[in-house]
Amino acid sequence: MTQSRWQHLSEWPLTAAAVIFLVAYTWAVIGDLRGPADLVAETVITATWVMFALDYLANLTLAPRRWKWFYTHVFDLLIVALPLFRPLRLLRLVTLLAVLQRTAGAAFRGRVVIYVAGAAALLVFVAALAVLDSERAAPDPTITNFGDALWWAFVTVTTVGYGDFAPVTTQGRLIAGALMLGGVALLGVVTATLASWIVERVSQQEEDEQAATRGEIRALGEQIAQLQHTLNQRPNTAELSVNDR
Repeated sequence: MTQSRWQHLSEWPLTAAAVIFLVAYTWAVIGDLRGPADLVAETVITATWVMFALDYLANLTLAPRRWKWFYTHVFDLLIVALPLFRPLRLLRLVTLLAVLQRTAGAAFRGRVVIYVAGAAALLVFVAALAVLDSERAAPDPTITNFGDALWWAFVTVTTVGYGDFAPVTTQGRLIAGALMLGGVALLGVVTATLASWIVERVSQQEEDEQAATRGEIRALGEQIAQLQHTLNQRPNTAELSVNDR
């Protein structure tokens, strides 16, 4: 089996695994599960981790150039090493959406907008879950419920940082740092997309103006040629006078 064939066959199962993981993790954190319910959630989370680990090993084994595939797919390794990143697999669904745009550039921008919106929503949601899971049991926590965690994640990803809620654990602060970096990266993508749109609009306007100018010059040339043809068809006045005499 080739690597491309494996990726084609595993795409939907991995997406389903990401959804299942997100549901199980959300249930475990928000529900603050104990006993059998917690065991069920942890079993589901472990099962999805095994699926992603097997997918990573299969891709690494089937890659034509394994070392190159390894260092160009660090994100896939992080998905396996850091279970919290697994929901970001859902963003692969973006490639299945038919973005109906007139130009290839516009279609690309459409996918970027959807990707950024999806990434921002997932990043905020997962970070809120992660920080709540990390902070809730800490001494003197400031983040003790999902509403506070979601508000903290939102103001952190936008790099506003009001400071009304702040993580007190090392893991929570690492999550905060990753979230801030993610927010800066998303802002860069939005800025680049907007700049690309402005440049294309200006270029399109210039092309339209140039096309209009070329059309006017062509029409003027045709009028001059027609006028010259008309003048050539008229009899010479001097010749008519000589003939009359």
